[in-house]
This record gives sequence, C-alpha cells and structure tokens, in this order.
Amino acid sequence: MSDNFEVSSVGGAERAAVLGGIAAATGYAFWGITVIFYKQLTHVLPYEVLAHRTIWSVVLTIVLILIFGKSRSLIAALTNPRLVLTLCATSLVIGANWFVFIYSINESRVLETSLGYYINPLISVLIGVVFLSERLTKPQVIAVVLAALGVIVMTIDFGAVPWISLFLAVSFAIYGYLRKITKVDPLEGLLIEVLILSPFAVVYLFWAEGNGGTAVMHGDGWTLFLLALTGPMTTVPLFLFNYGAQRIKLATLGLMQYLAPTVQLIIAVWMYGENLTPTLLVTFGLIWTGLALFSVDTWRREIELRRVAGRV
Repeated sequence: MSDNFEVSSVGGAERAAVLGGIAAATGYAFWGITVIFYKQLTHVLPYEVLAHRTIWSVVLTIVLILIFGKSRSLIAALTNPRLVLTLCATSLVIGANWFVFIYSINESRVLETSLGYYINPLISVLIGVVFLSERLTKPQVIAVVLAALGVIVMTIDFGAVPWISLFLAVSFAIYGYLRKITKVDPLEGLLIEVLILSPFAVVYLFWAEGNGGTAVMHGDGWTLFLLALTGPMTTVPLFLFNYGAQRIKLATLGLMQYLAPTVQLIIAVWMYGENLTPTLLVTFGLIWTGLALFSVDTWRREIELRRVAGRV
C-alpha cells in the first residue's frame, strides 16, 4: 500500500511538472507574439493602454473565476491578510513591468525589451541563490558574469545604463519569485492583483478624459476593440506562467524564458526593421553564450537527478 502510494505520488508530481512546463512555455511564446499586438496601439498613450490592460483583465478573470467555480477559493484568498499583502507587492511589480514593456514598444525599442528578457533567467538564478538557498554551479557563475559583461559593453557604448532591459529583467524575476512562494492558485492570484491595480486605472482614465480626452471617448472602433483585447492578451499568458511557476523549478522556469525574447528579437529585426548594431551583437553574443552554458548545465543536472531518483 505504501509503495503504491509513493509511486502514485511520484507519478502525480511528474504529470504536474509536465503540465506546468507546457503551460509556462506556451505563456512565454505568447508573450513574444504580443509585441505585434501592442505595436497596433502605439497611437494610444502607454498609461492609457496600461489602464485598459488592467480593467479588461479584471473583467476576463472574473468571468473565468465564475466559469471554473473558484468563488470560494477567491473569498478565502481575499480574507487572508498576509496573502493579500504579498499580492499587493506582486501587483505593483507586474504593473510597473507592463508599463515599461508598453513604453518600449511605443518607442520602437523592442530589441532592448528582448535583451531584458534574455537577462531575466540569470536574474532568476541569482534570486534563487539569495532567497531560496540554491547553489550556483561553475557554468552558472560564468553565465552570470558573461551577462554582466554584456550589459557593461552596452552601457559603455550607449553612454547610459540600458534601463529598459535591466528593469524588465529584474522586475519580472522578482515577480516570478514572489508568485512561486505565494500559496494562491494562479487565477485567483491574478484577479486579486488586477483588482488592486484597477482603482489606479479608473482614476487615471477619468483624469485623462478631463485633460485632453481618451481613446474610449474619442477613438475609432478598431482602437476600442484592441484595447478590450488587452485583457485576454494579458490574462492568458500570465495565467499560464503562474500555473507553470508553481509546478516547476525556478531554474527550469528561467530556462523557458528564452522563448519570449527570441520571438521578440525576430519580430524587432525582421518585421519592424530595428537595427541590430555591432554593440548589440556583442552584448547578445555574450548573453547567449552564458545562456548556452547555463542551459547545458541545467539539462545535465536534471538528467542526473532523474537517474538518481530512478535508483531510489
């Protein structure tokens, strides 16, 4: 009986990890493609796009909560002060991340966005070391150093710190860590986050309408339709990410992050004609080399862990 239970538990954990991996990978790929979507809204101020992104996310997540019968668990989460306090922090972090992402697309700086999300996995690893007592292997140390060198090269050439890249990398790594240690289901947690942000969004829209107007009152039908779509464009990948974050290791989660910036890089260069300068090539080259070392090391350690687990 005990042996059967252990086998069942292991099998359940493996299935959860597989489903988590698929969800996270799909979410990351979706994020890469969203660059094309937000490029259609560059005529709308980033603040307004962010406000709509928040409000329509509230609408969609409430519908999903009702469809999946999550009302009781939502109420339980809302009545947990410590949990709500943590989600206040995650909401502010992800809200800031959303704004900088939208701003970078408006300013045609998608390559910097891509660079930020390439750096993100290595920031996630460092957070794992500091807060989760995870140990860095030698290849991981080299990977982090190479990423740092890449940022330094870009800073020297630009004459300024690539703040968009670093902000996106650090903010999303912090968000991923906080959501990983927060015991709340993805959908309920996401709804609470956007609910926390929604008063700021509503206040901004009312203020903006009285100070020059908004796209809601003065935009065309297509713009209004796109603004409404910011809800699913936000909720779907974030839900998939949060679902995966709680079921796979932080290192594995960081590894999958490569999907989004790769898609963004291709879109930036081939669709929008952003210039991949020699400095950016050097920077990307250093980071890609580091990520390659990190990926191989992670893959080898996963194989070894499975081999050892198979013997037990």
